[in-house]
Formats: sequence, structure tokens, C-alpha cells
Amino acid sequence: MVQIDLNGQPTEFHAEAATPLLWALRCDKHLTGTKFGCGVSVCGACTVIVDDEAEYACQLTLGQLRQRGARHITTIEGLSGPVAAALRQAWIDCDVVQCGYCQSAQLMAAAQLLGHARNPSDDAIKEAMSRVLCRCGTYPRILKAIRQAVTQLGRGR
Repeated sequence: MVQIDLNGQPTEFHAEAATPLLWALRCDKHLTGTKFGCGVSVCGACTVIVDDEAEYACQLTLGQLRQRGARHITTIEGLSGPVAAALRQAWIDCDVVQCGYCQSAQLMAAAQLLGHARNPSDDAIKEAMSRVLCRCGTYPRILKAIRQAVTQLGRGR
């Protein structure tokens, strides 16, 4: 069993230690915003925030979470606060979404970036967002949206 704060709520996972966090979230907790993409930590569709760091949930097991002493997991369903609100509005304003499959992970990666960097450079944004693949090629709009969110948060240049 793993006890952890999930989206601000104390939660217990009772699945086997070898169970990937992705499947524990989707199947046991019915949090389906975190997507399955490749299953080998390449595409980033399964990105969640674990103790303030963006992580791929497809390969991170419950046993590893317990071993690391992880305390907090945030999924797209639990992403909240001023940064999340600014990013969501910017995503809408900049018409970022095409197919939408990677967008929950893109928002998670962007939120994690803005949680650590007040006003990241374009290169820092591109680097952080390169962890999540977008087959539709929305990267220019994602960059624009993150820049808009930074400005909306009063962190702009």
C-alpha cells in the first residue's frame, strides 16, 4: 500500500508495487486525464507532477513512489491555482489545442515550469516542453500561450 497526497487529498493505493502510477490513476482512481501514449517514457502524454517535478507516470511504479518517499502527486484533474488558471486561459486565447491528446500533459509540464521559473526564457520554455510530444505541431502556440500566462501573472518582461 502507498499513502500519498493526490490532488490535495490523502489517498491510498492498494495495487501491487510493480503497478505503474499511470494505471493506478486511471483504473483504480478513475482519473483519466493522464493519458497513455507510448508506455516507455518517450512521448510524455502521461506527465504528472510528483513532489513539484514533472514525471512520466507510465514507468513510475507505486513501489518506486514508496521507496522515494514521494508525498504529493498532482494530475490534470487537480491542477489549480493562479498559474493553472492563467495557463488554461492562455491555452484558450491562443487556440493551442488541435487533437487534444497531449494537452493535459502539456499543461502539466507548463505548470511545473512556471512553478520553478518566474519568467522563463523562450529556450527554457522550449526545453521544458520538449518532454511532451505533440504530433499536431502546436509548439509555436504553446510557446505563445506560456508567454501570455507569464504576462497575465505579472511576471513578464
